[in-house]
Amino acid sequence: MAPWETTKIGDLQVTATPSRHGPAWAVPIVGPTTGFALGAAEVVWISGDTVVFPGVLEVADRLTVDTAILHLGKVQFGLTGPARFTMTGRDAVRLCSHVKPRRIVPVHYEGWSHFHEGRAEIAAAFPPDALTWLVPGVATELP
Repeated sequence: MAPWETTKIGDLQVTATPSRHGPAWAVPIVGPTTGFALGAAEVVWISGDTVVFPGVLEVADRLTVDTAILHLGKVQFGLTGPARFTMTGRDAVRLCSHVKPRRIVPVHYEGWSHFHEGRAEIAAAFPPDALTWLVPGVATELP
């Protein structure tokens, strides 16, 4: 799906949202990514592997996001120097100041050596109790 294209799966509305896995120069190398908004009234937005860029900020203009599931981790590779391929905790705070979700769920921040920010760094960027943390394999009911 192209950004802002919408389809239905049963009663669920699915909208593709802009996402960019790293700096613009890296797109031909790493390929395209896509975020997804699920629902119409209460939107669950999955950012996809992305950095903050004008396309992802457009989500705030087009959608009312209830729950933001954000791919974080500050992905970096030695070969590409300081370039980041996913958001940092601070990036996520900046993005959330635009999107204003009711819930923020960090994902994609542990398990691989190319992650350079973990739970502690992400939590430190946000006010206390601003994040909903998931435990792999454990069902979590969102308030």
